[in-house]
Amino acid sequence: MKKFWFVLSILVLVFFVSCGDSDDEETQQPADGNSETEENTEPEEKDDAGENQQDGEEQETEEETADDDKEPQETGKILVAYFSYTGNTKLLAQYAAELLGADLAEIVPAQPYTADDTNYNSPDCRARTEYNDPASRPAISGTIENMAQYDTVLIAHPIWYGDAPRIMDTFMESYDFSGKTLTTFCTSASSPLGSSAENLKKFAPSATWLESRRFEIGSSKEQVGEWLSSIGLAE
Repeated sequence: MKKFWFVLSILVLVFFVSCGDSDDEETQQPADGNSETEENTEPEEKDDAGENQQDGEEQETEEETADDDKEPQETGKILVAYFSYTGNTKLLAQYAAELLGADLAEIVPAQPYTADDTNYNSPDCRARTEYNDPASRPAISGTIENMAQYDTVLIAHPIWYGDAPRIMDTFMESYDFSGKTLTTFCTSASSPLGSSAENLKKFAPSATWLESRRFEIGSSKEQVGEWLSSIGLAE
C-alpha cells in the first residue's frame, strides 16, 4: 500500500514539472513577436525617407517646368519720327533708327516748304509767319499707322527761329502719347536746344520724357549712339 502511494506521488510531481515547462515556452512567444515588429520598423522608416526624396524631386521638376513655361518679356517697339527740310535731321534720324532697330517715319508737310518759305532774311516768309502764330498748325500729309504699337518714340526736327517748327505741334496733337516714353533731338548750325523740348512736352504731359539732345549739323553716328546710351535706349 505504501508503495502505491509513493508511485502516485512521483507521477503527480512529474505531471506538474511538465506543465511548468509548457507555460515557460508559451510565455516566450510574445517576446519573439515583439522582436519581429522592431525589425520590421527600420525598412518602413527608410521607405518614408525615400518617399520624401521622391516628393522633393517631383516638386523640383514641377518648378523647372513652370520656369520653362514662362514666356520672355516682349520688348516694346520703337519709332523714330522726323521732319527734315534740308536732309540734315533725316540723316541723324536714320542713324538712330539703325542703332535701335526702330521703325522710321517721315513727317511730310502737305504743302512742301520752298527756299522762299524758309528765307530767314524775309520778314514775311512762311516759316517766320508760322513761328509768330502759336496757333498755327501746318497740315501733315499722311499718318503713322497704329501708333499704339510703339512704346518709345523719338521725335527729330530742325531748329527754326530758336524753336521746333510749328509742324511739330501738328504732329504732337495728332496722336495719343499717354504712357509712352518720348524724347526729342534736333539739328542746327548754331542755335541751341532752347525751349523746343519743353514746348513739345506740353503736348504729352502723361508721357515719360527722356533727356533731349541738340546735334550740330554733320554729327556722326557714333555721337548719336553715345546719346542713346546715355538715356538708356542703347547699350
